[in-house]
Amino acid sequence: MDNITRITSFTIDHDTLLPGLYVSRIDGDITTYDMRTRRPNTGDLMSNSTMHSLEHMFATFIRNGELRDSIVYFGPMGCQTGFYLLVRNADNSAVLAAVRNALEQILAYEGPVFGASHKECGNYRNLDLEKAKMEARYYLNELDARPVTFHYEVSL
Repeated sequence: MDNITRITSFTIDHDTLLPGLYVSRIDGDITTYDMRTRRPNTGDLMSNSTMHSLEHMFATFIRNGELRDSIVYFGPMGCQTGFYLLVRNADNSAVLAAVRNALEQILAYEGPVFGASHKECGNYRNLDLEKAKMEARYYLNELDARPVTFHYEVSL
């Protein structure tokens, strides 16, 4: 255990971390964004259905948007307080615009959740468009609550 290096995300004080969009790390041409939708350690967590539903909708919209050829990965954090978005050759302002656009597309969408069948998803019964919309609205409000600097912000 003496040779184990602490990963960078464990060095952020999660007791003071605010919701926002942060650059978590840069590995060559891939930037990992921390899409922190909830304040950690407050009990305000996304339900599994909310995370799952937003994941399906957001992943589909962002992979079909302006950055479609640059998106490497999008998925939920196990702690239920956000998502990771990995982008190749990222430009922060373009990523922020794409994130906002995908969230707005979720809010405007009417129809079935993307990938909501047993052939497309391993837990397709756990999808709910209204939960995805509620979370998209919630995160947009958080992004509007303070300037997005892409640097971890903590409360005082």
